[in-house]
Amino acid sequence: MIRDFFNYLQGEMTFLEVLISLCAVLFVLFCTLPIHEFAHAKVATWLGDQTPRLSGRLTLNPFRHLDPIGSLMILLVGFGYAKPVQVNMRNFKNPRGGMALTAIAGPLSNIIAAFFFMLIYNILLFFYVSSQSPVIASIMMFLSFAAIINISLGVFNLLPIPPLDGSRILTLLIPARHYYKVMQYERYIMIGVLVLIFTGVLSTPLTRLSGLVFTGINRVASLIVNLFL
Repeated sequence: MIRDFFNYLQGEMTFLEVLISLCAVLFVLFCTLPIHEFAHAKVATWLGDQTPRLSGRLTLNPFRHLDPIGSLMILLVGFGYAKPVQVNMRNFKNPRGGMALTAIAGPLSNIIAAFFFMLIYNILLFFYVSSQSPVIASIMMFLSFAAIINISLGVFNLLPIPPLDGSRILTLLIPARHYYKVMQYERYIMIGVLVLIFTGVLSTPLTRLSGLVFTGINRVASLIVNLFL
């Protein structure tokens, strides 16, 4: 949103575009981000750990999932996180595998959501070409913003940095003693990540990677729509 605001001041975005971008961010915060966390909780429950359900995280209520700092990051720079879903990996039959599957469920839900948004986008594009409707154009803009934000969240959360989802996938790759040693410094590592995000050191490559994923998803969605329309 900071970049959108400066783009508006420089005349590169209209007020309507900034408004639609803000609506897309709020939609992601209150609708798709809860699905991200619900996916973690649901997979953990399926695999035998009732901790997410007992802690009230097996819900789509956004207020059980939103993290103040993580939400502010999404609003300001497009990258962020929610409250981590607490999981007891000892309840899984395969602790490491169960933790990795639980972790990947959240980012995967973001990618699926982005793909769904771009499918609708490309369907609307088919009708927009003939109608040139400003209403359809605004909806398409909203869908593309929502898709890129979801992709950004998915990519960011796959970083192998505590407390992001990627750090839990590390349980498959490194010995448990090293993993828990790293997790002891979770708070300090996250502060360092925040600094790198806000200074652009980390946000720039993440934005480029997210853009590549967005392009790939859009191409697949376009191919599918063109097969049926």
